Amino acid sequence: MSAVPRALTHVLTNDPVVALTFDDGPDPVYTPRLLDVLARYSARATFFMIGARAERLPELVTRVATEGHVIGNHSWDHPSFPLISREEKRQQVVACAQAVHPHDGKLFRPPYGDLDFDSWLEIDKLGYQAVSWRVDPRDWDDKPATRIVQTVLTKLHPGAIVLLHDGLFDARERRFFPRGSTISAVDFILNRLTGIVRFITIPDLLVCGTPCYKHRVQVSSREELNRLMRQSGPK
Repeated sequence: MSAVPRALTHVLTNDPVVALTFDDGPDPVYTPRLLDVLARYSARATFFMIGARAERLPELVTRVATEGHVIGNHSWDHPSFPLISREEKRQQVVACAQAVHPHDGKLFRPPYGDLDFDSWLEIDKLGYQAVSWRVDPRDWDDKPATRIVQTVLTKLHPGAIVLLHDGLFDARERRFFPRGSTISAVDFILNRLTGIVRFITIPDLLVCGTPCYKHRVQVSSREELNRLMRQSGPK
């Protein structure tokens, strides 16, 4: 067991492989549209789901898994883990795991990317691997598809993990919640790179090279979270 918190960011590889990841779903409107785009290009991805949403949409959870994607754990209702008790951390992970059962891929993405030692330790005890990212186009920040595409294509490299969202759990304003720009950006990226890059799941990425980790504590302040959480999406 590692002596310090660590979260997977990418793998070192020369293979033309990339892992697209999607947080905060499943969403009844946007996740099916995204799945249609991924299927069109035979791309596979990893979906870090919110348990409270997955519990209400079991057919959609099953569809994600049946179409060859991996389902990760993104907590029950998206708290910053460093700001809750150890027991609450455990409850958050276990409740989400139950909601996505039997499709739990034993991967965990901390809400807001916040991960301190106690949070990582509880995640590790439950048998989960913490997953961060290498490329973040900040698609949650109401960016147009062109900006998302530009950031991803500029920063993309073999073995990268890309952070995107098929839903949003909370946001500064209501206008941030629609995911159309993200879906359009994914469509453009896949159209441009399919045949050049293989888009695969996190477990498949891990066998393509040497895993690389972020070994640092990230904890958002309550003030920062309050700015992000002025609005809540459909629970």
